[in-house]
Amino acid sequence: MDPNDTGTGMTNHLSFFGNWAGQIDLLIQIVCAMVLGAALGMERERAHKPAGFRTLVLIAGSTTLLVGLARVMTADFGAVFPTSLARADPVRVIQSIVTAVGFLGAGTIFRRKNDDMVEGLTTAATVLLAAAVGIACALNQFIVAIGVTVIALIVLRALSVVERARRHARK
Repeated sequence: MDPNDTGTGMTNHLSFFGNWAGQIDLLIQIVCAMVLGAALGMERERAHKPAGFRTLVLIAGSTTLLVGLARVMTADFGAVFPTSLARADPVRVIQSIVTAVGFLGAGTIFRRKNDDMVEGLTTAATVLLAAAVGIACALNQFIVAIGVTVIALIVLRALSVVERARRHARK
């Protein structure tokens, strides 16, 4: 007998402790996202950029948590309201995350007054990428999340060398 059974054949996920296995799975997803965010953050810290280690770790972890909780809410609403009386749309959560991350990324972009150079665009893109990696982890797309992180690290490191060489050649 399931202690969370409501008597209707549905499991009450809203009980005090909820679904332990699901919560542990979500924690594992969050840890994976935070590790990948840490890799991106270490690269940004090494390059002395404004959004670094802690920021990207927290962005990746929080996006995983938000998407994971949206999935839980969708399942809970579906169990409590089996008809279409209440609908939960996890895509809206992802849209909201992208909007919020856009504001965070915008805070890393600035223009230097002396030469009108814009800085921080790569860091802003990395903030968005950390959020996307977190979303991928929440959706159990670990190979995609790891692969994108590795590709991003290669791009950030290799292309920074190419950019420096181009700047040096112009002078």
